[in-house]
Amino acid sequence: MAQKDNEVREGLEGVVAFESTISHIDGTVPELVVRGYDINDIVGNLTFEQMSYLLLFGELPSSNQLTDFDAELKSLRQVPKSVLAFLSSVPKSSEPMSVLRTAVSMLGCIDSESGLNDQNSVLIKLKSLIAKIPTIVAAQARINVGETPLQPDLSLSHSSNYYYMVTGEVADEKTLNAFDAVLVIYAEHEINASTFACRVVMGTESDIYSSVVAGISAIKGPLHGGAIDGSMNMLKEIGSAENAENYVKDALAQKRKLPGFGHRVYRAGDPRAHVLKRMTLDLANSRNDSHWFDIALEAEKQMASLKSIIPNVDYYAAPLLSHIGFPVILMTNVVTSARIAGWSAHILEQYGKNRLIRPRAKYTGKSGLKIHKP
Repeated sequence: MAQKDNEVREGLEGVVAFESTISHIDGTVPELVVRGYDINDIVGNLTFEQMSYLLLFGELPSSNQLTDFDAELKSLRQVPKSVLAFLSSVPKSSEPMSVLRTAVSMLGCIDSESGLNDQNSVLIKLKSLIAKIPTIVAAQARINVGETPLQPDLSLSHSSNYYYMVTGEVADEKTLNAFDAVLVIYAEHEINASTFACRVVMGTESDIYSSVVAGISAIKGPLHGGAIDGSMNMLKEIGSAENAENYVKDALAQKRKLPGFGHRVYRAGDPRAHVLKRMTLDLANSRNDSHWFDIALEAEKQMASLKSIIPNVDYYAAPLLSHIGFPVILMTNVVTSARIAGWSAHILEQYGKNRLIRPRAKYTGKSGLKIHKP
């Protein structure tokens, strides 16, 4: 249906702002297609490095291209000492996403070529952020528990090194596969609020760091990436599978929204949630600890029975990340460290065929007022 002139679409729902070759969501199927590949085919078959290459360049890498790309990302993992010093100096009460936002902004201040916006410079900066943001998040995790941040291990893959920098241990195969899947799943999701924010800023021909900081600022919100923190906190509040029914009924009676449920686009189920639900159960069984999964499953059943509302990607990603050692307060940071790959693809696409993004508002205020001087 064509949009009429001056018709207001609250939240820009259903408005098509531009063409893109990066990804597509069909909420009725449901499906998520990235560069032509279904997300169900991607997960388990592509590493985060391959997914990032696919997003940046539009095609899967050859073995030589992947080797070179992997080596380049590894060479960019190191974070400046001044950024690490900042991470250590902020108050413990600081909100972790606010700290990450400032750290990325610092990278822009330190980069003497931050203003260079030729195609090659833009690409190099984006690769650098894909490599560095996990190092920042891992440092936050270590500092948060009074430990010293670890240096990147260049012998490890992106996900394996990320896990090592957080925990100080090398992940076993099942843990690594689960973590890599989370990063791949969160890497890209069409034109959501944070991706749109990145494109809006890039559309003004501002610098790359400002564009990414805008994305971080948007994904920080509890109605976007911040929902993953809320999902895990909710499971903790429920406490046990036996309490799930009463918890859900009480929440609905009080008209409270439950984090991790519902989605603006997916009406027939979130395909990413299905994948993560299966992986969370598998990981829980391998550790003989299905506590969080059992709670999540029972709450999901209650929501389906009482409201017919489906879980989204954050719902099962939260207990999965908890299983492998990521604290609740850093889960949105982990989402951001994956989504930087998708943001990078959209920033490049916006840069390549830029037009200033400038919507209008339907004015409903007063008119005809006059200023009377005393």
